[in-house]
Amino acid sequence: MKVWIPHPVGLELLGEIPAGVTVEVAPTPEQLPSDPAGVRFWVPPFLAQAAAVPMAAKLPDLRVVQLLSAGADVWVGRLPEHVMLCDGRGVHDSSTAEWVVAATLAYLRSFPVFALAQSRHEWSYDRVNPTDELAGKRVLVVGAGSIGAATRARLAPFEVELTMVARTARPAEGVYGVDDLPALLPEADVVVLLVPLTDATRGLVDAGFLAAMRDGALLVNAARGPVVQTDALVAELVTGRISAALDVTEPEPLPAGHPLWDLPNVLLTPHVGGSVRGLLPRGYRLAGEQLRRFVAGEPLVNEVVDGY
Repeated sequence: MKVWIPHPVGLELLGEIPAGVTVEVAPTPEQLPSDPAGVRFWVPPFLAQAAAVPMAAKLPDLRVVQLLSAGADVWVGRLPEHVMLCDGRGVHDSSTAEWVVAATLAYLRSFPVFALAQSRHEWSYDRVNPTDELAGKRVLVVGAGSIGAATRARLAPFEVELTMVARTARPAEGVYGVDDLPALLPEADVVVLLVPLTDATRGLVDAGFLAAMRDGALLVNAARGPVVQTDALVAELVTGRISAALDVTEPEPLPAGHPLWDLPNVLLTPHVGGSVRGLLPRGYRLAGEQLRRFVAGEPLVNEVVDGY
């Protein structure tokens, strides 16, 4: 059988290759290393978009698609029934959680303002200080999966009050459900979005959600852009009542001239939450483990069910 992966370095990072398995590098769906016949295990490029999905139909022997990304939204419902879809759950826990903490601290401590002042050679102490702080804040994390757990662990030492929200409540774990958001949002100083993009979460953050946030609250989106209704977000941000730190947007990439670029109460990064040096070692470690399970006939982990 053949395995296709997107990065040459993956040939080393996969670890031990089972007997009878040939691993080939297919950087993009347009660059095929050999005849697609015989490819049973495929690792698409990281953050592959919808244009990559039709490639699966051209692999007649395909049985497993192993993603390097945590999100599987562009793949769900678009693969043949006999193909198992597995996501990169666990690969991005540390990096995305780091981004959440970094972005939250950066915004609250006015780092974007200081960076602009530095570019002007301006000592801005009197104009900006005192800054806000994270200590004492009430943080609401919407998304209690593995990335949510990693974020919770990293925020806990900052003397914050943490509340976790999942698709459904888990009272034994102290986790609330999405239905509880109307009561929770007015109490939160920081609202962190970490949910996958599914039919249920698309547009979750609408005008009503934003209106329920308390004055001065910070919305931190490390999930997917379409989880937030962009027009509603812009309308709320323009008032200055709330602020936002965004790693993802809708549309994405954010086009030049979009109002989000120029709002003073917005911190923007270009979807870099998971793009760190440790991505490929962690991603291919998972892919290698999955490959060995597949060849041995053992159950795979991270199978995507109902969009998760």
